[in-house]
Order: sequence, then structure tokens, then C-alpha cells
Amino acid sequence: MTTAEEFEGPTTELLQTLIRNECVNDGTGDTGGETRNSDTLVAYLDGPGVDIETFTPRDGRDSMIARIAGSDPDAPSLCLMGHTDVVPVNANGWSNDPFGGEIIRSAEGVDEVWGRGAIDMLNLTSSMAVAFRALANSGFTPKGDLIYFGVADEEAGGTWGAEWIAEHHWDAMKADYVLTELGGWSHEGPDGDRHVTINVAEKGIAWRSLRVKGTPGHGSMPFGADNALIKAAEIVRRLSEYRPAPNLDEVWGAQVASMKLSDEQRDGLMDPAAIWSTLEGMPVPQARTCHACTHTTFSPNVAHGGQKTNIVPDTIDIEVDIRTVPGTTKDDVIGHLREALGDLFDHVDVSELQNSNPTASPFGPSNPLWESVKTHTQVAYPGAKLVPGLIVGGTDARFYRERGTTAYGAGLFSKSMDFATFGSRFHGNNERIDIESLGLSAQYFHGIATDMLS
Repeated sequence: MTTAEEFEGPTTELLQTLIRNECVNDGTGDTGGETRNSDTLVAYLDGPGVDIETFTPRDGRDSMIARIAGSDPDAPSLCLMGHTDVVPVNANGWSNDPFGGEIIRSAEGVDEVWGRGAIDMLNLTSSMAVAFRALANSGFTPKGDLIYFGVADEEAGGTWGAEWIAEHHWDAMKADYVLTELGGWSHEGPDGDRHVTINVAEKGIAWRSLRVKGTPGHGSMPFGADNALIKAAEIVRRLSEYRPAPNLDEVWGAQVASMKLSDEQRDGLMDPAAIWSTLEGMPVPQARTCHACTHTTFSPNVAHGGQKTNIVPDTIDIEVDIRTVPGTTKDDVIGHLREALGDLFDHVDVSELQNSNPTASPFGPSNPLWESVKTHTQVAYPGAKLVPGLIVGGTDARFYRERGTTAYGAGLFSKSMDFATFGSRFHGNNERIDIESLGLSAQYFHGIATDMLS
């Protein structure tokens, strides 16, 4: 068996190159430049036994798919999917070059690769590629296809990446099982055992624009004015105080069981009548995560409107980031807004900015991928327990789950990379990943692919 340490060098080198390619996606159609990372991955993975396709939905926005064909067309296939774009960065907030890909030793003596994308998610994109290349080099002949998918535009919703390829070339990317971001951090549970989070579901996206209507008038006479800005302020206040019913499902129950909590907190987090008071008594970072995992959330983040200081505004636009728990429909979103805004709902025109349904995959002993993930977690952490999780943001896994594929957010990180550390570096300043985690993840994907496809 190839050790994690043997994977560290090639994974580190590939990650450094992908970081230095600076594929920054600011959400507009012509940014990203993911062709640079696609070309790097094509060159790295090309060789005997590997078929490679590239896809160009827009100039400079290539995605690539590499495949080791299976010997049995009826056998299940496995896809390792990593995105190649990264979010923008403010270099002034960094201690080192955000696109330098430097190896820097921490104060604790840990060697880390620094750069935008080191956490999200070029570390996994690299470790998946290294595992795939090692299997190809060994002459591995899988029963079902082994697919590597280096995909563009994940950071802007997949319009020029997974969504486009799913709509136009589904046969190229389809798979029975998929591993992608986010997951793999661990913590010590209440029983003293290590618990590793594997995300099996993610919330939906229901971004909405609320156009608040009023009546224009002269700013010198505000008494009794139908001021859209004043109504908008009240709408924002009501959204911030809205408390929808919690979603306390099996996944959440497993999360709570793995946390170090008092009995009172544990009971409160599973009680619809007590969860809010329980959250209010917890540290804010922990409560924020628990709240997001259990509730459809409403975050009014952008406002536009008004024309001139002395004109009462008749139109204000509020953009609201709404994230929906599993089972929520578009009609439910309107129902939430109606309940939250009360009598002001009739003063608002609601339009969609972005929409995707919440998705979930089956997990547990009856699912072969879950069992394989569990087995290969033990290589690094004997006796570790898997904990199913819910991603509160969005990933490209949804494009697979919507078509019936089992998709997990997975990886395997060192003990130093707990959720708090992972979360603090995600899209943050001084983003970096320890080299031990790179080797662990590559070994992990190598083992799962061998297990699932042999």
C-alpha cells in the first residue's frame, strides 16, 4: 500500500502549480481563466490507459474529464470531482503572496502550503489527481469507470462548469458515485473517539430580490410620506428576527451526538421549542453553525435605491441570501417571506436571483460508498466514526444528486485541521493547508477508488 507520506510530495507540487495559475473567478463570465488549471491537469494526467476530454463552454473557461475505462460496462462508476477556480483575494490582508504557493513552516513546526484555493478546494483537486495518476501508472484496471473531473466555475454556481456540462454532455460526466468537497475534518467526540464529518447533503439556494415600493415626494416634507427606504429598513429588521421552524432530521441528530455538549444543550438542540434559547446560550461561532444547519436562513446583504438627498425614494431593492433546508420548495420560500414580512409583504415584489433545490444522498451500511469511505478513514484514524453532515453553502454535488447519483463531500485531514481551523481559512486571509493533510487525502482517494472499482 502506498503510504500517505509518499503522496505528500507530488500532491504538494501539483497544488503549488494550481495556486500559481491564479484562476480567480469573480462571478462575471470572462473571469476565472480555468483553462490554465485545466491544461495543467490534462498534462499531469495524460498517459497510457487514460482518456481525456476537454470542454469549452466559454473562451478561457475549460473543464476537463479524465477516465480509466472499466472492464465491465454494467459495473458502478466512481467520479473524483474537484473544481479549478478560486474566489478573489485582497492581498493587503495576507502575510504572504496569495498566489505564491509557498511552503511555510508554522510556529508549531507544521509545513503548510499557502495560497488562495489551498482550502477551497485545490487541495482536494490536487490529491484526487495524484491518486488517479498513481492508479493509472500502476496499470489499474477497474471494473467500472474511474473518472476525474476538473471543473470550472464552481465559485459562481457552475453556469460555465458542471451545470453546462450536465446539460450538454451528461454522458461524459455521469457516474454512480461521486466524491467532492466539503468534508474530512475531524474532532474528538464525547466518547473520546475521533469523529470524521462526511457531508451527505447540502442546503438549497433561494436568493431573492425584494423590490420595496413607495411614493416619491419632497424630502423637506417627510411627515406621513410613503418612504420606500423606511419600509425597507423595517423589512430588513423583520427578516433578521424571523424564526422559522427548525429541521431536526437524522443528519442533525448524528451531528449533535458527536458534539461535546452538556446534556441540557444536547436535549435543547433536538427540541423545536428549546433550540433558540439553547443557541442563545452557546458561543456565537458554534451557535452560528448550529443555526445554519437546522434552519432555512435569511440574510439581507445588499440594498440599492434612492435618487437624490431631497427626494423621498419610491423604490428600494434588497437582495436576500436565503438558504433552504432539505424538503423546502419555491412555494415554501414565498410562504416564509409572507410570514416574516406580515403586512409589508404586499408592498414588495419578489423576484428570483438564483435558485437550486436542497439535495441529499443516502448513507449508512447499505450504501457501498459510505462503507468504503468508512473503511479508508480507519487507515489514518483507527476506530474513527463517520458523522453525516449538511453543507450550508453550495457545491457542484447538487448536479449529480439531482440526477440520482450518490455524492459525498469528503476528504481526510490531519488532526490539526478541525472544523474551526478549516472554516476560519475558507475564503479567508492567509488560506493554507498542512502537507500532512495533502498526503492523507491522496491516500484516501486512492484506497476508495481501488476498493469501489476492483
